[in-house]
Amino acid sequence: MPLAIDRATTPLLRVNGAGRDFAGRGWGGSGGFRAVDDVSLEVWRGETLGIVGESGSGKSTLGRMIAGLLTPTRGQVLLDGEDVHGGSGARKRAVWRRMQMVFQDPYSSLNPRMTVRDALLEPMRNFGVAQGQAAEDRARRLLDACGLPSRSLNLFPREFSGGQRQRIGIARALAVQPDLIVADEPVSALDVSVQAQVINLMMDLQAEFGLTYVFIAHDLAVVRQIADRVGVMNKGCMVELAASEALFASPVHAYTKTLLASSPVADPRRARQQLVGAVG
Repeated sequence: MPLAIDRATTPLLRVNGAGRDFAGRGWGGSGGFRAVDDVSLEVWRGETLGIVGESGSGKSTLGRMIAGLLTPTRGQVLLDGEDVHGGSGARKRAVWRRMQMVFQDPYSSLNPRMTVRDALLEPMRNFGVAQGQAAEDRARRLLDACGLPSRSLNLFPREFSGGQRQRIGIARALAVQPDLIVADEPVSALDVSVQAQVINLMMDLQAEFGLTYVFIAHDLAVVRQIADRVGVMNKGCMVELAASEALFASPVHAYTKTLLASSPVADPRRARQQLVGAVG
């Protein structure tokens, strides 16, 4: 059963005019590379906001700013009104506990020298969520929720398949009881059949734990399956933001039309219609 989106209160996440520059040359100007430029958006409790765009569009940089891993050059990222990048160390930790990230590569995102037990218990200890037997019990429950047997606790990442490792990464993100999860291309490194399993798992976990997602991907079919709304990034800017079905049925921005037209479509007639719409 889909999780009800709560728009009765203020948004869980609010991004106000956020931008991020890097040193070097790029289309942002000779003095530096403007990876994200003046992006504003809101995400409501229980919602999945999909962010799509080509490689280099700024979508991953935006995701890392939202998760607190990169500081905006300008603008703000607010979680329940709290500045993700401001305040004291203790205050920052309290905000960061409520946001976790699932990374693209399930091979490099897990420490190969840590067992699954260590990977799950470490964040619980660091954020004071649980200790001792309570932490152990929580780790087992999380593995079960993510479709892995409890004996996995004693194993190392190298002993799992890619899909299983990503399930461990998701369990680790859930270990500290977050409200918001930023998932950056979480299924792009997986086989197509495994992608569907992980997407279904994330949707089930969203309903079970009351999660809110920012889901970043270049695969439009994946985003359409999971997202309530979709934002389209191009050259660091959010060029379109709309309800998922509306965006896929009637895109407004020329770049969105081109992006949709370039996405593989099994039905040749539908593919021709998309192409005509993009150039028309």
